[in-house]
Amino acid sequence: MAGVLYSVPWRLIGRQHDVRLTEHRVEIFDATVQVKSHTRAARGRVTDMADYPPDKIAFFQRTPVWCRRQTGVLGANVAEVVNELLAVNVLHRLRSAQGIIRLADKHDAERLDAACRRALQVGDPTYRTIKGILAAGTEHDGQPGIDTASSTPAHLHGPARLFNPDTGNDEGVA
Repeated sequence: MAGVLYSVPWRLIGRQHDVRLTEHRVEIFDATVQVKSHTRAARGRVTDMADYPPDKIAFFQRTPVWCRRQTGVLGANVAEVVNELLAVNVLHRLRSAQGIIRLADKHDAERLDAACRRALQVGDPTYRTIKGILAAGTEHDGQPGIDTASSTPAHLHGPARLFNPDTGNDEGVA
């Protein structure tokens, strides 16, 4: 096997296995049962996608085409961010696009779309920024007609509001 890595079904990882090498095949046994057979390689890795756990297989099926299709449900701003990410160096930015789409599992589509709009406005449409906007709840900041001041903690409005929250006085805003 000379430094070549061969996959086994994910349920068998971490267990001791017997291996039979022939000129063209590598056969892997768990006790006396053959669990895997690979064509022998000179170097590198030999991986069978069926050996991955189901959640990892789903990750590999989330291609750029899948990402773009998902954005149709999540909103125009999400689509713009994902398309911008996937425009250059697709393979290096695919995980970021997948991560943005995965944020819809924790936050509704409206909030995610608003966070993407906000990230585009500030010129930093990245996964990290969008996740931070959602975590801070600032996706609607700067949008007319939406009052975020009433939901923002008083200590973020300065000492006047912190020590007298009933006045609504925002003097001394930090």
